[in-house]
Amino acid sequence: MNANTPSLMCGRHRLDLSYPRVMGILNVTPDSFSDGGRHVSLDDALRHAERMLAEGAAIIDVGGESTRPGADGISPQQELERVAPVVEALVRELDALVSVDTSSPEVIRESAALGAGMINDVRALEREGAMVAAIGSGLPVCLMHRQGEPRDMQQAPRYDVPIEEAVADYLAARVAACEQAGLHRDRLLLDPGFGFGKTVEHNLRLLNRMERLVELELPLLVGMSRKSMIGKVLERPVEERLPGGLALTAMAVERGARILRVHDVAPSVDAVNMTWAVLKESC
Repeated sequence: MNANTPSLMCGRHRLDLSYPRVMGILNVTPDSFSDGGRHVSLDDALRHAERMLAEGAAIIDVGGESTRPGADGISPQQELERVAPVVEALVRELDALVSVDTSSPEVIRESAALGAGMINDVRALEREGAMVAAIGSGLPVCLMHRQGEPRDMQQAPRYDVPIEEAVADYLAARVAACEQAGLHRDRLLLDPGFGFGKTVEHNLRLLNRMERLVELELPLLVGMSRKSMIGKVLERPVEERLPGGLALTAMAVERGARILRVHDVAPSVDAVNMTWAVLKESC
C-alpha cells in the first residue's frame, strides 16, 4: 500500500483512506498525561468510545501503558488486564474498528484474537517478539519514530542531522526490517512521533517539513493532541490546548496526514473535514 491507496484492511473492517480519518484516543491507564484515570472502568471506557464514534471517529485507539515523558513501564500482564476487556467490549458491543497502542507481543496476540483491527506501536516492533507477533496477527501496524524510552526520552534530545531526515531514515529502516521479516509494506503505516524524544523546535520543524515523510509512500498517522509543544508555544495548560491542537491538525492534513490521533473528536473531525474540503478544490 502507498499513500494514494484508498483503503486498508483492518481485520474485518475496511478503512477508507482516500480522505483523512480521525482516531479517537481511549487511555485505560491511571497515569496518562491528559486524561489518566478517567476511563479506567469498563463502563466508562465503553461510553467514552461510543461518544467518540458518534462524533465521527473512524478508529478507537486503546492504550493500557502510559508513554508520557517520565513514565515507567508496566508488565505485559498488567497491560493485558487493562486492555483486553475493553477491546473485547468495543468489538462485541460497538463493532468498532479498534487499534491497540502497544509494544508487547502478548498484548498484540491477544488483541488480535479479540477482534482488534490495528496495532499502533510506539517502539516500531523493536521489542523482542513484537515483529513475530505482528506478522502472526495479520493486522496492519503503525510504526512510530522515537528517541529513547518514555522514562528518559525528553532529557535533552538531540540529533546529528535535520530532524526530518533522522525520522525518515529511521522509519525507512524499520519498514525495510519489516519487509525482510515478512511483514509486507501493504500493512504498514508511519507515525513521526511528535513529542517522543524531540524538543519543541524539533516538533515544529518536523511538521513544517513533513513532506519528507510523505516521500516514503506510506500512510501517515499523526498525534499532536494536547501535547506539550502546544503548551510551550502558547503557554497553555493541558485543558486549554484544543485551539492550538486544531491548528496543528489542519496543517498535518495539508501536509499529507491520513490519520489524526486526537482526544477531542468532534472539533477535530470538523477541522479535518473543512481542511480537506479546501484541499480537494486544489486537486
